[in-house]
Parts: sequence; C-alpha cells; structure tokens
Amino acid sequence: MPIAATGDLVAEAAAQQRAVAAFNVITLEHAEAIAEGAEAAGAPVILQISENAVAYHRGRARPLARAAAEVADQAAVPVSLHLDHVQSVELLHQAADCGFSSAMFDAARLPYAENLAATRAAVVWAHERGLWLEAELGEVGGKNGQAPLDAHAPGARTAPEEARAFVEATGVDALAVAVGTSHAMTSRDARIDHGLLARLRTAVPVPLVLHGSSGASDEELARAVAGGIAKVNIGTALNIAMTGAIRDRLARDDQGVDPRRYLAEGRDAMARTVARLMAVLPPQLVL
Repeated sequence: MPIAATGDLVAEAAAQQRAVAAFNVITLEHAEAIAEGAEAAGAPVILQISENAVAYHRGRARPLARAAAEVADQAAVPVSLHLDHVQSVELLHQAADCGFSSAMFDAARLPYAENLAATRAAVVWAHERGLWLEAELGEVGGKNGQAPLDAHAPGARTAPEEARAFVEATGVDALAVAVGTSHAMTSRDARIDHGLLARLRTAVPVPLVLHGSSGASDEELARAVAGGIAKVNIGTALNIAMTGAIRDRLARDDQGVDPRRYLAEGRDAMARTVARLMAVLPPQLVL
C-alpha cells in the first residue's frame, strides 16, 4: 500500500473522535514489528523516528528512514513516516528529502516567546514544502535520562489559554500537550489530568497529541482518546518487550551467537505489543 501522509491519518482519526497510534522506530526490527502489529489490528499506524534515534545511527537519518519507508510501502494497512522530537533545525530541514510527510519540532525547552518564534519559523518552512508539523507546549519530561517532571513542577502542564494563543500564533497542525505522562516510563502508573485535557480540547482548534504514553494504563489511554487525544505516541513499551524477549532467549541459549535468533524473538514480542496496544484504543477505520 502506498505510504500514507501523517496529516491525513491524524485528521481522519480526529474527525472520528479516535486516535492513531505512533510508535518509535530505532531499528529495522522495530519498523517491521510495528507494521506487523498494525496489520494484525487492522488499523493505520505512524512510524516515527526521533532525533535521538538518528543520533544513535551516527547522525544519519536517511538509511533508517528509507528502510522504514520500504516497510510502510509494503504494509497492508496505511502507514506514514514521521520525524519526531526534532530540536535541530538542520535535521528538520532534512525531513522532506528523507521521505517524511511530517515532523514534530520540539522547542518546548525554550521560554515561551522563544518556543513560539522558533516553532513559527519551523511551521513556515514545513508548510512551504507540504509537511505537516506538530509542536509541544508544556514540557513532558523524562527525555535523555532526565527525571520526569513532578506533577506540580513548572512546565509540567499545558495551560489551555496559552495553548490556544500558541496554536493561533504559530499555525501548527497538532499540539503535544503535557497532561501527566512522561517519556521513558517503565511503569504504567501515570495519572492523566482528564479535566485539563477536556479544557485543552475545548481551547485548542488542532488535534492533540499524547507523548509518553507507555507510562499510562490501558484504561487511562482509552479515556484520554475519548477525551480528545488524536495521536498517541508509544516508544518505551516496545523496548521493554524487545529487551525482555531477547533476555529470555539468551538465558535459554547462552551459547548462541546468531543475532537473527534473538532479534526475531524481540521483533515478535514488539509486534504483539503493538497489536495489543492498538486494540486498547477505540477502533479505527482503515483508510
């Protein structure tokens, strides 16, 4: 199936009051597992490659992006390619040439006025090239080994009126909001502020995105989607599944040296995780 556009998948999900799942890709096995899991769920999916993943691949975005694009092209469900959590303008400017239809420009670490100006410039650049652009307001926390922000720490929540003004001033296509989740959580005890999410949904005229979704329970995720989240980002849950399966395989076969044996089990575990998590979200219609 031809590669889908992220903007189309998110817009369709938002129009149906549902969410499209977006999973982080670090290796080719991640991309294959995500597509396989989405096919099992019978729903569209987003393959997203983060700036951190690009850094892992020696700063080269194109090889992994091309591999992911091939996986997307051969999938039996609509799959799009998204460049996630980009802080480097130089990397953002590689997005179109690498085959991404969308990007998330992350200037949330900056003071509000600087975030707004940087994001507005990114939007102008992206829209001139037909790219859909997501931004973030209210730092989610937990990236790059940092401790998750306390629930009441400054910046740990997105203010609805500020979010409305930010979207209007920047022209972003979607907004990632801080409502209680955190990146890199290995437990699933995050508590989403559903009252705040409801206020954000009323205030913000573009689709809302939930980052750090691996840390939320099935019930919290389903409720967040029902409350207005249109894109759900998941990464750590796949790494937990992959690492656990590989550890189990190596424990059973401590003399094995063929990476295909243990990577295959890691890939299968990720595919099962993708299918299970997509089943948690309200059903989506395949485009």
